[in-house]
Amino acid sequence: MNPEGKRLLNIVILGFGFMFMFTAFQTCGNIEQTVIKSFNSTEFHGSGYTSMAIIYGVFSASNLIAPSVVAVIGPQLSMFFSGLLYSGYIAMFIYPYTWSFYTASVLVGIGAAVLWTAQGNVLTINSNDATIGRNSGIFWALLQFSLFFGNLYIYCAWHGHVHITDKDRQTVFISLTVISLVGCFLFFLIRKPDPESSPAEASESLLQAESTESSTASSSHSGLCSQALNAFVQACKIFVTKEMMLLSISIGYTGLELTFYSGVYGTCIGSMTRFGQDAKSLIGISGICIGIGEILGGGVFGMLNKCNRFGRNPVVLLGLITHFVAFYLIFLNIASDAPLAPEAGTDLQAYISPSVSVALLCSFLLGLGDSCFNTQLLSIIGFMFRDNSAPAFAVFKFIQSIMAALAFFYSNYLLLHWQLLILVLAGFLGSMMFFVAEWMAESSRRESDYDSI
Repeated sequence: MNPEGKRLLNIVILGFGFMFMFTAFQTCGNIEQTVIKSFNSTEFHGSGYTSMAIIYGVFSASNLIAPSVVAVIGPQLSMFFSGLLYSGYIAMFIYPYTWSFYTASVLVGIGAAVLWTAQGNVLTINSNDATIGRNSGIFWALLQFSLFFGNLYIYCAWHGHVHITDKDRQTVFISLTVISLVGCFLFFLIRKPDPESSPAEASESLLQAESTESSTASSSHSGLCSQALNAFVQACKIFVTKEMMLLSISIGYTGLELTFYSGVYGTCIGSMTRFGQDAKSLIGISGICIGIGEILGGGVFGMLNKCNRFGRNPVVLLGLITHFVAFYLIFLNIASDAPLAPEAGTDLQAYISPSVSVALLCSFLLGLGDSCFNTQLLSIIGFMFRDNSAPAFAVFKFIQSIMAALAFFYSNYLLLHWQLLILVLAGFLGSMMFFVAEWMAESSRRESDYDSI
């Protein structure tokens, strides 16, 4: 197999590994608040929103050390051990206790920071300036198949169920735990990419972070310490660059809407008694529609790579318009108290007669818009910071996760229309800042005589 073919295969394996892991984890996040409401145990007093807030809060803080971990043990082992923590969180729901629930939330937050930093590193060292956009799309599309398969399973398993029994819960979470573990072991199939003609690219390795000037002169033991320290320093430097400061608003918005589509909106649909007895199983169908939107967006704007000559801005603008349409329809279709309703649901009606078709259309639009933002952010960060990809993606996840934590926190208290208003304002500001960053990237490309990504 030629070097480019091996790099592409690595991206595909990376995508399949994440697909299995997040088939389990994203499905878990989508249903956990609904599952928790159904618990009969007097010993459990956890909140799904609070758990996710802890995960993303720890996630954001752990991004400060994640580049150092990846630098020392390499991205492959980093992804494997982080994946085990994800599997442990899912397995906790088989026999849940409040203490284990929140402890697992802290651990998976740490694992998430290391996992996504390592993912960004693997994506970058298996790409070049011409393929980073394509590879970002391939990875994103494969990852988002997780929403399709996991939620299809939930729909089939819970179809017609008004109440989720202990047996229902245990069957689902045992299955999800096994699926997550399969994804962990797939990471061992990734192989070191063959070097290309460029000396800078040839020096990079899958089993170690990118070299830095100070670490190349170090001895073996001190070299590891130097790599860890330099990765942390580089992350701090990247955080305060003009490019990252501009992109931080866009990244923060993706964190807010990640919370909304992955946790809040499914809960809203499950709480709408006006959707009938199948409202709980509609959570699974909603997740499938989100996944279809994500996969379509990743394929069109990544794998097919047709928008390159126009830059990234049109794709982000499409994502913004798509989200605004979804937010408006959700405002009209879903009752304002749906995110906070008890297990019995809400009988309130929004501004139109509740429509399942409209609710599922909004799910699709949320997924499509999310893929527009994320594929372009992966691409522009991989282009702007390719010489320091692990620290750059750590900063990306630091900003995204801290905003997701904030959103899960306020989801415990704010009615739906206030949450939608926050998303609209953040989406508009984030898009404007992305446009400016893209113009800077285009200017840099011309000055460096690179081809357009």
